Amino acid sequence: MRIGLTFSALLALTLAAFLPGAGAAQSPFSPAIIVNDRVVTQFELDQRIGLLRLFRAPGNLPEVAREGLIEDRLKLEELDRAGLRLTDEALLEQMAVFAERANLELEQFLAVLDQNGIERETFRDFVRVGVSWRDFIRSRYGSRVQITEAEIDQALGQSAGASTGIEVLLSEIIIAAPPPRAAQAQAQAERIATLTSTAAFEAQARRVSALPSRTRGGRLDWLPISNYPPQLRSIILALGNGEVTAPIPIENGIALFQMRGVREVPQATVEPAAIEYAAYYIAGGLSDQGLRRAAQVAANVDTCDDLYGVAQGQAADVLQRDTLPPAEIPQDVAMRLAALDAGEVDYSLTRSDGETLVFLMLCGRTPTLAGDVDRDAIRAQLISQRLAGYADALLADLQASATITFP
Repeated sequence: MRIGLTFSALLALTLAAFLPGAGAAQSPFSPAIIVNDRVVTQFELDQRIGLLRLFRAPGNLPEVAREGLIEDRLKLEELDRAGLRLTDEALLEQMAVFAERANLELEQFLAVLDQNGIERETFRDFVRVGVSWRDFIRSRYGSRVQITEAEIDQALGQSAGASTGIEVLLSEIIIAAPPPRAAQAQAQAERIATLTSTAAFEAQARRVSALPSRTRGGRLDWLPISNYPPQLRSIILALGNGEVTAPIPIENGIALFQMRGVREVPQATVEPAAIEYAAYYIAGGLSDQGLRRAAQVAANVDTCDDLYGVAQGQAADVLQRDTLPPAEIPQDVAMRLAALDAGEVDYSLTRSDGETLVFLMLCGRTPTLAGDVDRDAIRAQLISQRLAGYADALLADLQASATITFP
């Protein structure tokens, strides 16, 4: 299975070769990366960055996009060797499944891509490689993965081997980045991401952070790593002391975390089955007026139920209350909930291009109880983790033997 350029892209590339002065300016279809004999164009790189931005992926997006496209070319090479092909019908079905995760029909999802300048072929190729690689790994390594009942017990925290857990000591910054100042905020975030001094990070937190923790230099207390969104845990745990994450895009803002310490604790904090939280929306964003209103609300509520009285007589959508699995909570919301206990509040996030302030309150975390857990679901999760290990090892071997150049 070889993914090529669209006809229009090929036509543009061909014509460019014959136009006067064709070499004077870099074409969007000129090679950006060559992986063995497979070309990644600048157009594909720009498209992948746009797709990641739309998906609110964490990290340095140009770097993540480059790594992802290099890996895609290596995967395609291996899939070609294996003779694996994904049918058009299966691809369309998987694209629809992807769209469902955003609570959209496929055509609605494709319309969103169009509105954001993302070609449908970009999304199609993204899904095709991901699904084909997953199926290939399952077929190649599936017979090697056997999960025992003891391993399931350990995953549920029932055995002595699962009695310890990890806590992290972080400092945080969120830089407000409504559209008019998004570029300025990104530049600030990129400078902060290079810091290795806790004192320097704290000084920046006091100067630019939109969080209440700015008065403490962004310092947080020890928190279980399981409090943080699943997609951020590996990023956080990869940090050394003093290191800062790459800028993490969130709605109307950019987040950064600095590692100050990691420790093992005697009893693991099990990831909750669900988190209940409430969001009360206040006009004015982070303006003095909006912040004063948020402070007034905070002084008059102790539980999420109290917010119903605050919202009484207002539009129904001014108050939202959800109970969701951690993986389904919007990333920016999940990051703020990580530092809260039940009844605590945060009002650092915004919506509507910064015009609306989100007053966030944690109602509670529902623990995962052994009796409530589907052991087959846990087995499937462990199999997926084991297969991911095989996939990572194979990809590392492919990358080590590949010739990768940046023209």
